[in-house]
Amino acid sequence: MYTIGQVAQRFQLPISTIRYYDREGLFPNLERKAGIRQFSEADLETLRVIECLKKAGLEMKDIRQFMQWCVQGASTYPQRYELFIRQRANVEAQMKRMQRVLDMIRYKCWYYETAIREGTEEGLKNLSPAQMPREIRQAYESAHQEE
Repeated sequence: MYTIGQVAQRFQLPISTIRYYDREGLFPNLERKAGIRQFSEADLETLRVIECLKKAGLEMKDIRQFMQWCVQGASTYPQRYELFIRQRANVEAQMKRMQRVLDMIRYKCWYYETAIREGTEEGLKNLSPAQMPREIRQAYESAHQEE
């Protein structure tokens, strides 16, 4: 069993966030001894899922719904599955967008590194993608794709 302080430290979360999750009913099986929260390994796994869903963009009301489905049991497997399928698609789309951001940053790092080395960016301004190093050309093309 873990105290709220230990859990906060382990997950690098403020204690107030964990208390908030508890008030929201996200730890349905959380034990208390003399009024002090005692977190089990199962509660830690619950917190991992909560943080995953939060980072995946779910709102608190949707996370609360998910936890209610968990309490309801096996009959809600299809709803839980669909929630994760939707979130997977959302995260994959986010990752594609972020890959284009990273590609633009890679391209610009190369661009300015070259400008610094040459003392000018004049030659770079008129450079076609075909004249760029292969890896940089790929990053450039990725960064300039339409969404």
